[in-house]
Amino acid sequence: MSGIYLVAAEASGDELAAEFIDAVRAVRPDMAFFGVGGAAMAERGVPSLLDISDLSIVGLFDGVKIFKLLRRRVEETAEDVVAKSPDAVVLVDSWGFTSRVAEQMKAIGAPGIPIKLVGPQVWATRPGRVKRLADTVDHVLCIHAFETPFYEPYGLPTTVIGNPAVSRAQLGDGAGFRARNGVAADAKLVGLLLGSRGAELRRVAPTLEAAAVKLCEGHPDRKVLCVAAPSVADAVKERSRDWRFPFILSTAPDEKSDAFNAMDMALSCSGTVTTELALQNTPMIVAYKIGWFSWALARAFLMKSKYITLLNVAAGAEIAPEFVQTRMTIDLVSDAGEKLLSSQGAAQTQIDAQNAALEAMGRGRRPAAEIAAETVLQLIAYRADIGG
Repeated sequence: MSGIYLVAAEASGDELAAEFIDAVRAVRPDMAFFGVGGAAMAERGVPSLLDISDLSIVGLFDGVKIFKLLRRRVEETAEDVVAKSPDAVVLVDSWGFTSRVAEQMKAIGAPGIPIKLVGPQVWATRPGRVKRLADTVDHVLCIHAFETPFYEPYGLPTTVIGNPAVSRAQLGDGAGFRARNGVAADAKLVGLLLGSRGAELRRVAPTLEAAAVKLCEGHPDRKVLCVAAPSVADAVKERSRDWRFPFILSTAPDEKSDAFNAMDMALSCSGTVTTELALQNTPMIVAYKIGWFSWALARAFLMKSKYITLLNVAAGAEIAPEFVQTRMTIDLVSDAGEKLLSSQGAAQTQIDAQNAALEAMGRGRRPAAEIAAETVLQLIAYRADIGG
């Protein structure tokens, strides 16, 4: 059976996979799709082989805890690739799952051109992952030009597609969101983004929630706006029962841009969402925490970048304040948030710096999904021409 098999094990990957499907169908409406994904792929008529909600992995010990389940899901995915016999297998983001699928596919001789859509952040940590990729995939679709030199020594072909989040740069209707939710134009909306993985809810959310409490205390004109990723929406709803601040909880993906644009500032877990916030002219505070053993290992041997937020990496400076591990405290996070809420000058300075970083990341260029689709179709056509 011809077609393209997609493997997207996390919410951000599911969104990118869906955009990729749209881009392919724009030029090849006859192309069939199969795979592993979430709600966005399902909306395009591509049901998932697996429930991806239990596949998100953060840190070494998290991987150990679900190792047996992970191995079973990897085997099931590779076997389904064999059954579907696609022209190409596009492994989207999510290194922990997709790298294992690629290795299993190679071990059993699964069909299809293996292609990695969004390579691992080897410029920031674990450059040894390049060799694993070179051993298991035929092409990598990178989001930054500065990634390509890491792959050259291994002879692994790359195509720079640009940052997918930047490609989605459409300004949301913040005023409309406020009007629909009864929020006055001069009220302060504090964004709360708790992550898209269960481990992030456990490790990062408590500090961000407590910081939100401090920011709202004594300020009746402030309200929290929490946007929950589909993968953790139910868990966030459960947490919200204990929140001690006025809030709006948004779980609808189609109103995310409007919600982000409505925020005066955001308390955010590190991830793709930080770029999405910047695209909506929202200044932010970034927080993150992983298991202590994983952190010690990363700091000692793995981390190559000074920053964890892509905006900061692109800028070469900490334009969005980062609070990681021991620095992720309630007081530090809330104090930084207060500065952005109480000083329009500070907020605007950060917005301007974020916009400069977005320009460096490729805002205004051709959509990443479009370039990815074109590249994959070219690889399929080339393989067909040579009879591979």
